[in-house]
Amino acid sequence: MQNYQVDENGFYGEFGGAYIPEILYATVEELRRSYRGILESADFQETYHRLLRDYVGRPSPLYLAKRMSERYGCQLYLKREDLNHTGAHKINNTVGQILLAQRMGKTRITCETGAGQHGVATATVCALMGLRCEVFMGATDVERQHTNVERMRMLGATVHPVRTGNMTLSDACSEAIRDWCCHPSDTFYIVGSTMGPHPYPDLVARMQSVISAEIKEQLQEQVGRSYPDYLVACIGGGSNAAGTIYHYLDDERVSIVLAEAGGHGWQTNHTAATLHRGTPGILHGAKMLVMQDDDGQIEEAFTISAGLDYPGVGPMHCNMAQKGRTRVLSINDDEAIRAGYELTRLEGIIPAIESAHAIAALGKVDFKQDDVVVLTVSGRGDKDVETYLKNKQMAGEYGDF
Repeated sequence: MQNYQVDENGFYGEFGGAYIPEILYATVEELRRSYRGILESADFQETYHRLLRDYVGRPSPLYLAKRMSERYGCQLYLKREDLNHTGAHKINNTVGQILLAQRMGKTRITCETGAGQHGVATATVCALMGLRCEVFMGATDVERQHTNVERMRMLGATVHPVRTGNMTLSDACSEAIRDWCCHPSDTFYIVGSTMGPHPYPDLVARMQSVISAEIKEQLQEQVGRSYPDYLVACIGGGSNAAGTIYHYLDDERVSIVLAEAGGHGWQTNHTAATLHRGTPGILHGAKMLVMQDDDGQIEEAFTISAGLDYPGVGPMHCNMAQKGRTRVLSINDDEAIRAGYELTRLEGIIPAIESAHAIAALGKVDFKQDDVVVLTVSGRGDKDVETYLKNKQMAGEYGDF
């Protein structure tokens, strides 16, 4: 049987590791030595799960979407991460990492953000714990996710617009790492996805695994067995996908379908479909599949979704895709917009555009009537209403109002 977990050296197959500047070595090594012991301690677990219950609002519901089930010929259940406090799955991770930072004596918190949900979640837990928060966000995303920027500022965070490169998520990550190099001793960098140097991919996956742990319990209660036939999730860096599939990695009864952002099409130069287009390379501290040219220069990712426009994907997902454990579909911008409107009109749920990519994947899979399908709605669409409205011509009948 294949093992899809990280090994003792921080690798998932050939992907992973910690490729970092020397000035960060001691800081990252301290985290590597500490994180498992802290995460597995009774004190951490009690505090973490209490906050997930009483502050975040977990467990998030598992909802049988009857009208969507009829449309796609299956039993479709939606894992409602959009109902979490702050509106997305990101809060699961930031609650865990802020507790880890406290226990390691860090007093300054930084993060990167694309769509702004991770930035909001980080600013939220910093406000909760009374810690200084600095958020790095591409200037392009600052403009298109203005509401989330204002939410972060309301929460007391300082938002740094990043004006290098494409001025989106990848550039925000680079700037956050540069800042970390200047403040290694007192700063804890809360990474938002299953990327970065080891142990971050494993750390984030563990924090998000509460999603699949709840799916197992909720399916047992609702359908009489703890596993679905299919799991469906969108994927950028990979935190939402990792949380959705974590407790099913080795369960071959479960088919895993991941939807990445195709932009204008994965064969074009305007795409973020890394698992379709990428080749092995080093990005932000880890070996992963990366969109790059023949000289190893990082290519800009393009997608309508601010949360999926990353030119790499976490090492866990690279390994699983390479070994054929996951089926990865490329979803174009127009398909995602249409799917977002479809869920809104059929179920009264406005999904984040990131989540809409997963919904669009349903039409590309041949389901049987009795297949149990669980799709994670990773975030709510409040932040994307203007984008939906600007692009409603892509939605066909659903945008005709």
